[in-house]
Amino acid sequence: MSVQIFLQGKILGTEEFLLSPAPVFELGAAVDSERLLAGRARYITLLSEVLPRALLTELGLSKILLGSSGGGQFLVVLPSEARSKAEDFLSAAANEIDEKSAGHLKLVAAVTENLGDWSIVRKRLNEEMQARRGASGRPFGPGAFAPFAAIPAGGGGNYFTDELGTELRTAEFAGWSPEAPGTVVTKTGKYLWSLTTGQTPDAIPFARHAAPSDDGSEPADLATLARRAKGRPGWGVLRGDVDDFGVRLRRINTIEEHVQLSVMYKQFFAGEIELLCSLPEFWRKVSIIFTGGDDFALYGSWDALIPLAREIQRLFHRFSEENLKDFPGPEGKTLTMAIALAPEIDASLASVYEDAGHRLELAKSADKDCVHVFGRTLEWRQLAAASDLRETITRMAEELDSPQQFLAELAALYRKASVVADESTGGEARFRKPWRVYRRLNLAVGEPKAREIQKLRNQLTNEMLAKSFAQVKLRPGGRVALDWARLLTEV
Repeated sequence: MSVQIFLQGKILGTEEFLLSPAPVFELGAAVDSERLLAGRARYITLLSEVLPRALLTELGLSKILLGSSGGGQFLVVLPSEARSKAEDFLSAAANEIDEKSAGHLKLVAAVTENLGDWSIVRKRLNEEMQARRGASGRPFGPGAFAPFAAIPAGGGGNYFTDELGTELRTAEFAGWSPEAPGTVVTKTGKYLWSLTTGQTPDAIPFARHAAPSDDGSEPADLATLARRAKGRPGWGVLRGDVDDFGVRLRRINTIEEHVQLSVMYKQFFAGEIELLCSLPEFWRKVSIIFTGGDDFALYGSWDALIPLAREIQRLFHRFSEENLKDFPGPEGKTLTMAIALAPEIDASLASVYEDAGHRLELAKSADKDCVHVFGRTLEWRQLAAASDLRETITRMAEELDSPQQFLAELAALYRKASVVADESTGGEARFRKPWRVYRRLNLAVGEPKAREIQKLRNQLTNEMLAKSFAQVKLRPGGRVALDWARLLTEV
């Protein structure tokens, strides 16, 4: 009787590939860099979907043998007799992927027999994968230590910018052909698979919303997105990642649960984020870079990113409550995000995307289930409080004769708090003489012109300050609310 084997594939070097410089023949207008990053991200996403499907079809095997796919990795079940052909298939694909990405991407695979519990099988797969990852560099040989020049990624002419960066935005199918085993095509191919954001059988879940330009003929560029922001023109990048997703997968007891969970997360990010981006408040302001198995990245007008992040977190919280209630522990049930704003409108998308990744790492190292925004890491409930406080600050600024002076006075509170924090041993932003805080707030508003302003001032005081017996401490979301309000009120 034939023995079943598990084959797991992973695409390594994705971050380096996304951030590598464009080759000379792809440099041009500023929009090319945006299409290049989007095209590279879509290439990685679709490779991990198309390759396992093409492998099964080429070997004449049933599509139900596809376990999980997407997010830069895949898992399939094969008869042991197909192992040699599968390895040849992946070797040919790996060679073209390496060439197409100028050596940045590496396709590695691990194989083991379907013997024992899933925990044992998974351990064997992980051990072999680790060995393959360590050997994925240049092989030893006569030229192993010869110097070489790093070249930008993007072989194949304008493949990433045109076919994947532009045409894939409206393509109905993704295809594959044995003549180009490491290429995803959009028009022709020996095999074609439908692209969708729903849960249609046999289709590939794929989110690709792009904010339209003013005439609707193409995706909006960064300058257009910055201009559409309320207040100060600007744009940014939002990145998110599920907390301890790998731990959650390691605690699964059966292959069936592994596949079910992987597919469920992938469909959530592809479907829900695509749907959110199509809502009236977001569809002209936000574009998707990618959605993966446990993470995502978006870019757009800065003022749309914070409310969009809150909506994604709300939906993910509901998703985890409904679908993960039978799984013990908090792993895989929370989501951490980070927002990076472009320092200049003409900044490159890749540089801000990289900055958002660094901020996401800071947030995840500090806490779980949180968000990094305006240089500070907040819990989601603190961001909700900051949103309410921002509305109060904005309303007060609109009622006063000198809104910018009022906001500057509020900013002075935090400068004073930071000085006191540096002098103290606790390092917390608090005041040693709390009565001065209330006096500065009174000076910021001036004499109450109406009962409404006085009411708003009292509300602002209560929301910004956390009072103790002898000290006043600024609430953590206060500075975020202030920076948020200042950007909204600037022209």
